[in-house]
Amino acid sequence: MSFFMFVQTLMFELAVIAVLVCFYLKIKSRKVITRIKLLKGGMLPEYKTEGSACADCYCKLEGESVTIPPFKSVLVGLGFALEVPEGYKTVIDPRSSFLYKEGALVCHGEIDNDYRGEVKANVINLNPNKDLVIKNGQRICQLQVVPIHSMYFELSDELSDTRRGAGSFGSTGSN
Repeated sequence: MSFFMFVQTLMFELAVIAVLVCFYLKIKSRKVITRIKLLKGGMLPEYKTEGSACADCYCKLEGESVTIPPFKSVLVGLGFALEVPEGYKTVIDPRSSFLYKEGALVCHGEIDNDYRGEVKANVINLNPNKDLVIKNGQRICQLQVVPIHSMYFELSDELSDTRRGAGSFGSTGSN
């Protein structure tokens, strides 16, 4: 192999490696620009660590606190509205420590990208023995933005057979 061909091959391989590295870095650091409108008294959600998958959200109450009796639920405002880009949705998930420490569950919530009202969390008090008191500004849930894939429904009279078939809840076993 001539020196010229060697250099040409090496440059091509380096160019391919450079493209792959740039592609990897772009995927790794990809952030979705999401516009947020803070309402009066609202706080900006925040990522608490570099590795956080979700941003913590703070509740925004009308008063200092709200009390939720056992096995009851309340919609709690988060003090902001969002504008998520087309092709994405926002998901509200519970904070594991909120359930562990308070006995409260924030229900998983889906926020469509065309919703512009205040984002709220559905909080349920699962503690049978005491009321749950949530204080204004308390972190109660997490927020993340995820891509969506809309479905195209194709009408069919029959579906393909599978081993499971029409087996429903519990049909695959208990363990």
